[in-house]
Amino acid sequence: MSLLNTKQTLISMAVASACVAMPALALAQEQAAASAAPQENSNVIPEVRVTATRHSTSLLRTPVSVTAVTQDELTRKGITDVRGLSGEVPNLQLGSATDGSSGVKISIRGVSSNDFTEIGNPAVSLNVDGIYTPRPQSALALLFDLEQVEVLRGPQGTLFGRNATGGSINIIPNKPQFDQSNGNASLTFGKYNLRQVTAVQNIPVSDNFAMRATVMAVKRDSYLNQEQDFYAANFPEFGVTPARDAAGNIIPDVDQRHNRKVGPSESYMNKNEWAARLQGRWRATDKLEWLGAYERYTNRGAGDIALKDCRMAAGTAYACPGGQWDVKINVPGELDWTIDTFRNRLTWNLSDAATVEYNVSHSVQKRRQIRDGDSGYQPLAADINIYGGFVNDSAGFTNSSKFKTTVQELQLRGEQGSLRYVTGLFWMHEKNAIEFGEDSISAMVNAPGVPYYNLYSQTDRQADSMAVFSQLDWAFAPKWNLTVGGRMTRDVREDKNGLFYDSGTSSDPYSYFQGQYTPVPGRFFNSSDLKPGMGAYYGVAGMDPSIIPDVSNNRDAWNKFTWRLGLSYQLTPNDFVFTSLSTGYKAGGFSDKQNICARGLGGNCADRTPGPHYTFLPWKPETLTNFEIGYKGRLLDNRLSFSATAFHSRYKDMQMTGAVEMGKIIPAIPCTAANPSCDSAVLYGTTNAARAKISGLELEGKYRPWTGTEINMQYSHLRAKVTSYPDYTQTWRDVPCGPFRETYGVEPCVRYTGPNPALVGRFPANVVGNDLPNAPRNSARIEASQRFEVAGGYQLTPRLSARWQDKMYFSIQNLDNPIVGNMQKAYATYDASLRLSAPDGAWRAELYVNNLSDVFAKNNARIVDPGYVIGQYNEPRMFGLRLMADW
Repeated sequence: MSLLNTKQTLISMAVASACVAMPALALAQEQAAASAAPQENSNVIPEVRVTATRHSTSLLRTPVSVTAVTQDELTRKGITDVRGLSGEVPNLQLGSATDGSSGVKISIRGVSSNDFTEIGNPAVSLNVDGIYTPRPQSALALLFDLEQVEVLRGPQGTLFGRNATGGSINIIPNKPQFDQSNGNASLTFGKYNLRQVTAVQNIPVSDNFAMRATVMAVKRDSYLNQEQDFYAANFPEFGVTPARDAAGNIIPDVDQRHNRKVGPSESYMNKNEWAARLQGRWRATDKLEWLGAYERYTNRGAGDIALKDCRMAAGTAYACPGGQWDVKINVPGELDWTIDTFRNRLTWNLSDAATVEYNVSHSVQKRRQIRDGDSGYQPLAADINIYGGFVNDSAGFTNSSKFKTTVQELQLRGEQGSLRYVTGLFWMHEKNAIEFGEDSISAMVNAPGVPYYNLYSQTDRQADSMAVFSQLDWAFAPKWNLTVGGRMTRDVREDKNGLFYDSGTSSDPYSYFQGQYTPVPGRFFNSSDLKPGMGAYYGVAGMDPSIIPDVSNNRDAWNKFTWRLGLSYQLTPNDFVFTSLSTGYKAGGFSDKQNICARGLGGNCADRTPGPHYTFLPWKPETLTNFEIGYKGRLLDNRLSFSATAFHSRYKDMQMTGAVEMGKIIPAIPCTAANPSCDSAVLYGTTNAARAKISGLELEGKYRPWTGTEINMQYSHLRAKVTSYPDYTQTWRDVPCGPFRETYGVEPCVRYTGPNPALVGRFPANVVGNDLPNAPRNSARIEASQRFEVAGGYQLTPRLSARWQDKMYFSIQNLDNPIVGNMQKAYATYDASLRLSAPDGAWRAELYVNNLSDVFAKNNARIVDPGYVIGQYNEPRMFGLRLMADW
């Protein structure tokens, strides 16, 4: 272990030890008099209220594992979307999709989903002002003018319901106020030409009507060194040399139809986003109030791209020729993405003790995106000896997508004597349409080469979710409270006339060329042979008539009852303990219709009757049952707030998305050592194969030891282990069965020959005992700030923070390998800022630096055959100046 890792471990252990001791201090406090209401001074930790129970309750008296992050905290840390919350909340990890879907992988306590398409469902529900948002892409929308973000950990199957197996995130905007005309603005300048502006204005139109207008815009250049890709294969030892035009210039092999020179402002990983929100609030009577909001988010950046891990590849044949951020691109990113949302809330106070609330939201998300799929990484001569391909060139095209969602919820909540209750009805309807395709002109094994392409044209994919729920809190004795809740949910999914085009099923191996290219024996095609109208970029019109699409017409439904039992006890006015047993549920689903035998010789399988065999790859719901026990309290004369939660969960029918082996095909070409599974019928979909047990500890604290000082700390421990996955098979999606295994000392794939017919001919692996993806064993964060009074009444506040986390895997097949491991090793990051505040608080100026030590850390990754790792990375070191004003 390095000295740095040793120090990090000791720091995290010290924080954990100090925090574990704090509950004992609470029980040793003197009498209740010493725990009276907080005094009015700056050393007292202010009360935070949350809506985790659908009632407004004190955070420290809420029997749920919940963390609240305010807008000021988001601003100071430079967090503009939910990905920035990773590591800020115990056992919360967020990562970007590596497939170009613009999705966000949200993981709480190791529970996550890696299906970012319109087919899949997240395992952590995302809500805006308590209203469910189903698409994971929505998590990338900007966070601005918020009251707070509440992160609930553990299954929230009763009150937040659908797809909250791992937990829930609730983004709560600030609301218009009747009694104040005020506003604020901030302007940020930073590294890579960052320009960020936010403006807020609250407008009290009358005593009973107010409006609030907010706008935010972010622009930033890319931190990549993106160059144009003009690659032409040059392997004279194999008789392959670059083609040349009439003037003698080399003709690139990679597609040039989209290639153009772009600067840093248009390169991948840039930012070009803006959002606006307009709200109205009308108090019609003393008992009736309406709140309405329209919000628009627009992103016209270049999008994200997966990059090779150059540190892992160093010293190998696949070492990066430049630095980590150097990349060659022949398909520059294009993203045109909007989300329009309307939200309305009607609140009717039936009495002082009962309220009816109706919420309705309608959102339309549109996205068009172009994305390079290979990042310019090309094969070596050694690869050609094994695989035969001379070019690596692929791209993905979301030609159009339109996701429409309507959510309605009716609640009745209130208090009656010793009872507090909430009951309601929920309904959600989604109608999604998407046209997405991929081009791969990499299949140049034998001249003249055979490009591959596919297209999904889903014009009517619908989902409905209906539920009735209720939760009751009963103060059955002094200081004691019993919670009982339940939710009955029915989910329905339906596809109508969806089309899937696969060039591998065409009788014409050159269908890609649409009759515009005549193969020449002994000559490989190149970019000059690729014409407009060819390929997935042109949608259905780009599909050759020889490709007969699979048509998806399917419907399925699932019912599930989820519940919650809880018990809490108020030890003293400042010390609260609780325990709960709760369940979560994520709906089942099915994939696009696919022919299992499509890639076999003559379209046949080896283990089935001749001819096509179709499947929708259906999967069941997943469930999670969680037990936890916790403490929350105020200590040291209310200068310290502290919470601790221990939990244990059982995770059943875990949905795993990736390559699914369905049997054996008759291969057109005999399998080789480079591709031993070429006779496998592998489809992309989701299965319910795995079970897991999850246990851990979460500690959070906030301490104000003296005037002007604040220390925030957290520590989390997590053991998320697979307990059953009897038919796990190694495929290209996790750890491919390629020759690189022998080169880098990875255990070889062994074909199964035992008695289990489900595994015969496959390459199984034992993953029992492995960690779940995105579940580091330990993580810790500590942050300290000190406010100094300086001349003229000004205030100067430096802030330092450190965050450390353990090793984290990105696949259920944990591979500890320094070159091709699918993990991110343990790392630490440091942030710092210095804020100057005016005497009257009207303005503030702040210098900041994030990721001070410029750590390269992946948040998602996968192994690529022939033997390197590509991933999505956290941002490098960022610094700048932030100016803020209130009026």
